[in-house]
Amino acid sequence: MENFRNPIGNRRYKAHVSLLGTTQLHKRNPYTISAWSMAFPGFGHLLLNKYLRGYALILWEVFINQKIHLNSALVYSFNGQFQMAREQLDPRFMALYIPVYLFAIWDSYRTAVDMNKVYLLAQRENGPYNQFNIGSLEVNYLDKRKPWLAFVWSMGIPSVGQLYLHRIVLAVFILISTIIIVSQSNIVLAIHHLILGDIDSSSKVLDMQWVLYMPSFYFFTIYDAYANTIENNKLFDDSLKQYLLQQYQPEGTILAIGEQVE
Repeated sequence: MENFRNPIGNRRYKAHVSLLGTTQLHKRNPYTISAWSMAFPGFGHLLLNKYLRGYALILWEVFINQKIHLNSALVYSFNGQFQMAREQLDPRFMALYIPVYLFAIWDSYRTAVDMNKVYLLAQRENGPYNQFNIGSLEVNYLDKRKPWLAFVWSMGIPSVGQLYLHRIVLAVFILISTIIIVSQSNIVLAIHHLILGDIDSSSKVLDMQWVLYMPSFYFFTIYDAYANTIENNKLFDDSLKQYLLQQYQPEGTILAIGEQVE
């Protein structure tokens, strides 16, 4: 049992429960974070709860990708049509794409390393956090949720897993992005033709420039919902532990780090 009390006061906080979601510090693998940034710039920052930076990088990626037709060039490259791939690319904007792409990978890795250090300091200081927030429009609180449910709901419709975790802003962003990608790529129409057995029509209606966005968004929402459900459950356990220590530990008992009560 550990009860570290800082007489000076807390400089860092473990988490914050707001009406729009729960933001928390926890240890992350910097390589995993940078890998998601490599898959799609901005995803790594969303996993770090750096939402403004993440949204900006995602919007930039879509904008510049549409300008240079990178996804279409990748499709031709996968099929061995390298000349067609070269003709698709717009060299005027290629120089703008590469630096931001590399920055997203580097910055997400650097930020993950720094936030892990901050998390360890917050743990040592036993940083406080609120556990309940209620307003005229919403109510949010810490509780235990099932990771497999978040996984399944995200597989069904992207953004629903985030709603299950009460991450409202991220869920709305993912839902709007999914609607735009699905409508522009004609995925639903292609599936309709495929069910009818018309494979040629199914492949012709697809806009591959937009289709290639879908795998990254789809699998990211599943991973994000599952991983954050696990971390939210850990935060709930920690809050319960701290409550029991504060309410039921004998008054005046202060334990140094590393001491245990038997």
